[in-house]
Amino acid sequence: MDRTQAPAFKQVEHISLLNAQQYPLDNGIPLFFIDAGEQDLVRIEFIFDNVAWNAASPLQAFATNALLQEGTSNYTAAQLAEKFDYYGAFLQKDYSYDQSSVVLYTLNKHLSSVLPLLREILTDAIFPQSEIDTFIRNQQQKLSVSLEKNDVLARRSFNQVLFGNTLYGHAPVVEEYAQLQRSQLLEYYKKAYQPANCTMVVSGKVSETTLKSMNATFGNNWEGSTAVDKNEVSFITGTGKTHFLERPDALQSALRLGQIAINRTHPDFPALQVLNTIFGGYFGSRLMANIREDKGYTYGIGSGIASLKDAGYFFIASEVGADVCTAAIAEIEKEMKLLRTVLVSEGELALVRNYMLGSLLGSLENPFSHADKFKNTYFFGLNASYYERYVQTVRTISPQKLVELANTYLQFDKLEKVIVGKQ
Repeated sequence: MDRTQAPAFKQVEHISLLNAQQYPLDNGIPLFFIDAGEQDLVRIEFIFDNVAWNAASPLQAFATNALLQEGTSNYTAAQLAEKFDYYGAFLQKDYSYDQSSVVLYTLNKHLSSVLPLLREILTDAIFPQSEIDTFIRNQQQKLSVSLEKNDVLARRSFNQVLFGNTLYGHAPVVEEYAQLQRSQLLEYYKKAYQPANCTMVVSGKVSETTLKSMNATFGNNWEGSTAVDKNEVSFITGTGKTHFLERPDALQSALRLGQIAINRTHPDFPALQVLNTIFGGYFGSRLMANIREDKGYTYGIGSGIASLKDAGYFFIASEVGADVCTAAIAEIEKEMKLLRTVLVSEGELALVRNYMLGSLLGSLENPFSHADKFKNTYFFGLNASYYERYVQTVRTISPQKLVELANTYLQFDKLEKVIVGKQ
């Protein structure tokens, strides 16, 4: 082996995803499972659609999810934490714009001990006032600190510019936490955390015993209203304005540029991901090569495509020296124009193909990551063929197609431009 010569790139030829199987519970809750892995460990996810968003009480869903584990009729928050710790289990709660989830990691041998505890949390959370008060104080302090950061202000303003006064565009303020009431949390808990609004995804070492335990614990005697008012977000596409928030003492300006785009359900989405990767989606991207490495305007810059249930959006994010803010924006415009007018070279495209396929392959390291890929398709009404199409698109997309996509989706004049700092 000649170690002075780098090995040749080899394109990933085939990527296999584990298929999720369905095991519906007696009360109709859809349960999907992926049985794989060597460790006698499972991850159990309870995923609930966010419902009944109300601009008058915008933090209901977030606060309810955050405080689920803070006490039931039989256990205090400390007692619940101690019991999960005793069995080596870990409980995680996640909140996003479209969904809230409760995730349990546990050894199979302790399943019969921890599932009843989880059931209590999902069916009998009481939201003690003392825990709510502590949560409010902590969140207010955290938000007050965050609002001193230019990048946080830019992200909040960018979301509001794109989505207005909707769930996607809402930016919490300190006063809204003080308005939270226990009755609001109990009301939302009853509406959202119920069987008719639940999907379960179980991954890891999943045996028939595991599935029967899930059915015995959650498929029987867990009832709730079937009236679920799921959120739907509507908004008006912007017109490409500049939005400037001055921070006179700023040494750096935070930039967020972007626009409403497509989400994962659109046929162009995989191809647009290739284009975005070239533009600003990885460390070797054009934005990084130009604005960081060549010009030295920033430590980091990148772009991305976010896929939400009711929308998708394209964004560019960076923090640049305040004295080079205008110059950095001009370079972003320049790189966009090049993608619309000049064909990407075969060498650059080959590098990006290998990066994207290698990243996908590297992300499938355990049954949990296969379950994550399943969720990415299932909740958008897609199936496993999406990833086959993704791989095929990455492997075969042409430079001509990329120019066509750039002219459709990368129009600088249509981007909303948020600048926080000094322009």
